[in-house]
Amino acid sequence: MIGQAAEFDYSGTQAAKALREEGYFVVLVNSNPATIMTDPELADRTYIEPVTPEWVRKVIERERPDALLPTMGGQTALNVAMALVEDGTLERFGVELIGANARAIQMAEDRAEFGAAMRRIGLATPPGRTVASVADALAAAGETGFPAIIRPSYTLGGRAAASPTIAPSSRSWSSGRSSCHRCTRR
Repeated sequence: MIGQAAEFDYSGTQAAKALREEGYFVVLVNSNPATIMTDPELADRTYIEPVTPEWVRKVIERERPDALLPTMGGQTALNVAMALVEDGTLERFGVELIGANARAIQMAEDRAEFGAAMRRIGLATPPGRTVASVADALAAAGETGFPAIIRPSYTLGGRAAASPTIAPSSRSWSSGRSSCHRCTRR
């Protein structure tokens, strides 16, 4: 189980309790020792280490878990899990993703795929466009109208999202930074 980010502490704590009640040996990787999730009573083994692919790979090599639960650790845990899928670590050690598989994570993080999935099952979503620049975002907002929310793909947690207060004649706004260079205007 990967835990990270204080806002996921409650869900991670409850997941650890539930897994232990079901008889699982719970190994936790969490970079924050100040969370309830890292209490010695909650997991059978706890690693207070950076939540990075390199560190989690070392824990997998040492502990040889059957499964990895990344959905209780926010965007960082999802990114690490996907990196371990892509580099073959999980397959090499026979580790199954639980909570959400790699395909579900990919679909949820890619705004275009997510929108298509929602349309397939008949759910309405706000109009959106994939953009790669301020000019593209302004053009998309001109089509869909204001207010506009500019949100990067591949960040379920909302990192670097912006809710700009810009008029159609504006040419820029300030927002956070994202490692993703594609954004979806919703």
